[in-house]
Amino acid sequence: MKQHAQGFLGLVKEAMSRVKEITADEVNAMLSRSEKFALIDVREDNEWVAGRITGALHLGRGIIERDIEKVIPEKDTPIVLYCGGGYRSALSADSLQKMGYTHVLSMAGGWSGWCEKNYSRES
Repeated sequence: MKQHAQGFLGLVKEAMSRVKEITADEVNAMLSRSEKFALIDVREDNEWVAGRITGALHLGRGIIERDIEKVIPEKDTPIVLYCGGGYRSALSADSLQKMGYTHVLSMAGGWSGWCEKNYSRES
């Protein structure tokens, strides 16, 4: 398991106090029901290339705030974000909420949790 710096974990803890989380099981069920929502992978480019959830869009943590309004201009669009383990997606969700997005969720466990469940993925 990757060891994270205390400062980073403090930022994540603060963001998570304002962000709603969703489980991989819930996201998989939403996809199975063909619900309308944007599924966004906020991982780094090299992580995205190595594999991703089937049908996800890629807006890395470093650019999501800059580019989100071009990709999803309607701020009431349901959005689910995921990263490697759920920390970067929580930070991104917090930022999007501050930008006025009203239905943003962070997937707990991220890509790691998704893979543990052996849910649909592509590379």
